[in-house]
Formats: sequence, structure tokens, C-alpha cells
Amino acid sequence: MASSGILSLACVVLISMVLVAPHAEAAVTCGQVTSSLSPCLPYLKGAGPLQPGCCNGIRSLNSAAKTTPDRQAACRCLKQAASSISGINLGLASGLPGKCGMSIPYKISPSTNCNSVK
Repeated sequence: MASSGILSLACVVLISMVLVAPHAEAAVTCGQVTSSLSPCLPYLKGAGPLQPGCCNGIRSLNSAAKTTPDRQAACRCLKQAASSISGINLGLASGLPGKCGMSIPYKISPSTNCNSVK
């Protein structure tokens, strides 16, 4: 069940990262998304404070998602995770980039159309 929570968090965060980077071949994997964002789960479930490892994971994914295919792949992974992990506070998820000192020009949401991510 912890894997589901990680995937859900990863979907929300990855949606934001996918929309920010340019396009190329998809190199971002769901495993990478899950691994990078697993430190965010306690915070997103309201079970703990925001940990530095969470923001580091977000920055890492943002750096990895340089191309449109990468961002779209990350978006799909985040959406999959968001639908499979119960207890994720989507309000906390949408505010996560700002909490980590990052500016992302779109809403982090499981309803984001990943095909429109550029």
C-alpha cells in the first residue's frame, strides 16, 4: 500500500514537472517518479512535516523531465499514482512546488490532460 501512496504523490508532482520542461525522447520512468517522490508521501497524507528529501526529489524529477515526452510520461505516472494511493491531500499536492521554492506555471491535478503537456 505504501507503493500506491508514493505513486499517487508522484503523479501529482510529476504533472507539474512534465508541463515545465521542453520535448525529446521519454526517459522518465514511473519507477523513477515513485522513487523520487516517496519522501513526500507522509506530508501529502497529513502525517508529517515536509522533509528536505521531498523537495530534492521534486527538483530531481524536474531536471530529468527535459523533453515533452518525458513530461508527458511523468504526468501519466503521477496520474496513475494519484488514482491508486488513498489519503493524498490534493490541496497539499498542488502547493508542493511552492513549498519547495519552485514555480510551476500549471495546476498539479489528477485531472490534467497529459497529452496537452508540452
